[in-house]
Amino acid sequence: MSLEIVQIAAGHMDNFSYLVYCPASGKGLGVDPSFAPETLLEELGQRQVTLEVLVNTHGHGDHIAGNERVLAETGARLAAHPLDMPEADIQLREGSVLQVGEGQVAVLHTPGHTPGSIALNPPGALITGDTLFVTRCGRADMPSSDPEALYLSLMRLAAFPPETRVYPGHDYGPQPSSTIAFERANNPYLQCPDLQSFIKLRMEG
Repeated sequence: MSLEIVQIAAGHMDNFSYLVYCPASGKGLGVDPSFAPETLLEELGQRQVTLEVLVNTHGHGDHIAGNERVLAETGARLAAHPLDMPEADIQLREGSVLQVGEGQVAVLHTPGHTPGSIALNPPGALITGDTLFVTRCGRADMPSSDPEALYLSLMRLAAFPPETRVYPGHDYGPQPSSTIAFERANNPYLQCPDLQSFIKLRMEG
């Protein structure tokens, strides 16, 4: 069963929130409500979708700020990786699968930006949080960041089929979403031939 993905502008830091839902069942999964949870709630109402799970791609405040309101108004359960969000109702790890109506969303552990960063893999798409942006990538200079882990996570995402849609956590690029093929051709961080060149570009650029 195909799932619909709705990209939602969410707040003053160019964040994106997402609604992934099954049109057949009217059940959905929300991602990173950020500073504008009302935008996700509005989409739920307009599309008559019941939110069952709210996922955080990582634990940074600009992504989780709207959690409380969305959870309170929908009764959804919170899902995240325990390294970032140990209090989450659903502990997501590499290989976890979230059922969304008649469809499924796979979970990839993509550490680097934070230890518990994840990407979501609905069929044919990647919701990448702050790991991969359009033509850019997440920061790796914060106390909990790991540039080597980020490089490995990016190389893993780059290996997905070229037509895979990329939906980032922020609107930082020349367009709001892209494909793996576009990123391979236009993202300098995915073009680094080795870890050393990546660290030089990411940490010193």
